[in-house]
Amino acid sequence: MAKSPTHHIPWGALGPWLALLGACIFFATQSERFLTGGNLSLILQQVMVVGVIAIGQTLIILTAGIDLSCGMVMALGGIIMTKFATELGMPVPLAILCGIGVTTLFGLLNGLLVTRIKLPPFIVTLGTLNIAFAITQLYSSSQTITDLPAGLTGLGTTFTIGSAEVAWGSVLMLALYALAWFVLRETAAGRHVYAIGNNAEATRLVGIPTQRVLLAVYVAAGVFYGIASLLSVARTGVGDPNAGQTENLDAITAVVLGGTSLFGGRGIVLGSLIGVLIVGVFRNGLTLMGVSSIYQVLVTGVLVILAVAADQLSRKGAR
Repeated sequence: MAKSPTHHIPWGALGPWLALLGACIFFATQSERFLTGGNLSLILQQVMVVGVIAIGQTLIILTAGIDLSCGMVMALGGIIMTKFATELGMPVPLAILCGIGVTTLFGLLNGLLVTRIKLPPFIVTLGTLNIAFAITQLYSSSQTITDLPAGLTGLGTTFTIGSAEVAWGSVLMLALYALAWFVLRETAAGRHVYAIGNNAEATRLVGIPTQRVLLAVYVAAGVFYGIASLLSVARTGVGDPNAGQTENLDAITAVVLGGTSLFGGRGIVLGSLIGVLIVGVFRNGLTLMGVSSIYQVLVTGVLVILAVAADQLSRKGAR
């Protein structure tokens, strides 16, 4: 019987950890500020939004799907929360729930189109990306929402550990990764996600309700995008209709860098956290070195191609 991918981490899974360690060592030699507590906590704050989106993206990619709409859905969630709280005078917890509800509905829509109508995830989420973008711009009139109640920005506040100011949103991101890791590793539902990614038809034939599991994955991803909406609002202090422009590609980049196979069935969610941190460390380190932001984009692109090439080579090796 084949070993479960949830319990046996291949040596290849060490690659992202080694890449993160190597990047940290390199940038530590280039800037004295890199390894300071303040800078490391800043990196965590900078990646917390993409980090939470990447959890949802990991779940979908593990089933051999992909979600291009995640960034725009996250932006819509942020606009719903901020508009409902400021213009409708809705209590903050209810406004937050409405925002997460809308992102969850998008997850449900994506899931229904993939499972019931059997449309390719790439096409479905390309469509819902445009729908979410249009609704965001129309509902916000392309205007940034300001003067938010304190409850919406609470996760952007910090507490002190040593010399570092750590944002509560960073703690929430790490807690969500721990939860996702536990569910994928220790529960039957988690094993079903891997099984569908490995071979959906074989999984269906052994009696696992593959369509229901797939639908649940897309809905769960929508919930994570909603939480990321709240983190985005908390971090920036505004409802920004132009948020989410690059988060979909950043999240996919992080998942791939973390060792999750784009072909499904292989990877661990903690790898996505490492992938997010690799991107964050590179951007932060290059900024400290005074390197132009366009080179940061270039480096990110090269890293993605290398990660996908490594995945392909390891798949061939496994055969």
